[in-house]
Amino acid sequence: MPFSLADITRVAHALWPLDGAEGWDAPGLVSGDPNRPIRSIHLAVDAVSDTVDEAIEAGADLLLTHHPLLLRGVTSVAEDGYKGALLSRLIRADCALLAAHTNADVVADGVSDVIATRLGLIDVLPITESSAPGTGIGRYGRLTAPTTLGHLAHTLLELLPATASGVRVAGDYSAPISTVALCGGAGDSLLRNPRVLAADVYITSDLRHHPAQEAREQALCGGGPALVDVAHWASEWLWLEPAAEQLREALPGVSISVSELNTDPWDFAVVH
Repeated sequence: MPFSLADITRVAHALWPLDGAEGWDAPGLVSGDPNRPIRSIHLAVDAVSDTVDEAIEAGADLLLTHHPLLLRGVTSVAEDGYKGALLSRLIRADCALLAAHTNADVVADGVSDVIATRLGLIDVLPITESSAPGTGIGRYGRLTAPTTLGHLAHTLLELLPATASGVRVAGDYSAPISTVALCGGAGDSLLRNPRVLAADVYITSDLRHHPAQEAREQALCGGGPALVDVAHWASEWLWLEPAAEQLREALPGVSISVSELNTDPWDFAVVH
């Protein structure tokens, strides 16, 4: 017997429990008949026009995304708005939609854990700890061998998929780096966290002008990390294949695919 959408949802919530999500978040099943058989699942960071088209053209029964399409409340799903248009296309194609967001950030093997693993960090701890041991937002750890800030930036450039914004850095190119704090996705809310302040560098996304400037000035005055800002989509895309592997193990016989489409909102940058 094939797995139903309800079965898939239970597996997803076992891998990425909903009680681990932040209070403002909206993960879980967005659309679809829980009784419908699911034979193929397509993973993407974002539910946008390109990934919806990709899932439908591939004949996927479920599009599983990291970012919830309905993160903010809506009062209409009319098709003159993009959220309503995307949902309508998915429903007409009988393709369900499920999101695993901050509940997939906090777990072991979650978004930040994947980055820490790819960087080869050891003695890894969450930046902010959840109730379950080893879970929480962000990660802090040590490199197996010291490097420089410039070399680490180039390592990230090679590790992450290409984006218009690339890798931006605040700090001395030759500064020694041994300890790393990181948070996949937007992480400037953690800039004052003790584990971030204790690190040689903090890697995250969507660093805004004032928080980044304040952190840089504080580092000059009283110590603190160098900053590395990477594209939000790129930092989270790394999680898709490990997540797909977890689903393949839990759902034998279900076809699991991963989108390689770049859904970063920026197309190009012009620099001097």
